[in-house]
Amino acid sequence: MTTMPIRDVSLYVEVIGEGYPLILMHGGPGSDHITMSPLKPLADRFALIFYDHRCNGRSTGADLSSMTWENLTADADALREALGFERWAVLGHSFGGMVALEYALRYPQSLSHLMLVDTCGDTWWVQQNAPAILAKRGYSESKVKTAQRFFNGKITPKEYTPSMMKLASLYYHRLSLRQLVHDFILGLRMKTRPEALIFGYGQLLKGWTVMDRLSEIRVPTLVMAGRDDFQFPPEHQAILADRVPKARLEIIERAGHNAPSERPAEVIQAIKDFMP
Repeated sequence: MTTMPIRDVSLYVEVIGEGYPLILMHGGPGSDHITMSPLKPLADRFALIFYDHRCNGRSTGADLSSMTWENLTADADALREALGFERWAVLGHSFGGMVALEYALRYPQSLSHLMLVDTCGDTWWVQQNAPAILAKRGYSESKVKTAQRFFNGKITPKEYTPSMMKLASLYYHRLSLRQLVHDFILGLRMKTRPEALIFGYGQLLKGWTVMDRLSEIRVPTLVMAGRDDFQFPPEHQAILADRVPKARLEIIERAGHNAPSERPAEVIQAIKDFMP
């Protein structure tokens, strides 16, 4: 674990394992690399690069206004150069998957494989469609309204934790006591940045889409998500896989939005099968 000077920021970075380099882009925004911890067993085959995006987690030195697609992707590519990798595989979960898509489009020469986990190519799915899905599934009006405000950056920093607690069960196929304890322990290690979430959903992600550019991605791509993901449901995953020329679709059964945490063995095996 270390903090590395990358461009105009200090990125928090952790590298474990040996083998082909695989960078893991965490979700959020406002979260950190700890959310990617369930994928650590992949260190038996890959050199895993965990890091916190600028303005997220323990990365420092940047104003929120600098959290742009240009900077997020340029940071990642500068990190690649600093670590001495000519190319690497890129895996992004949720918001990290959106960064991964932007990275694939901006730095095609730098990646060999792309893995998109519980993510989207258009934020309409989370900002408009997700609350509608919750309403159709019979969730309370209070939860639906909380989701609508949360995913559109309409909350205050003080509302971040209460909102997350209210929505937590929605992220899973079934939130068991074991899963709850596991994620609670992970959460104690995380450094959350509510202001990054508010800026991200309220400004960076507002109206964002790359759907008309997916055909430009020419590397082998794995599109993977939980069957019960209310933010980015299987129908959107099918569209993503159809529009990326060399894409493979993998739907993880009995999993929601946090498939790597809920079904780590299945997710890890899918990644190993994709990159033997």
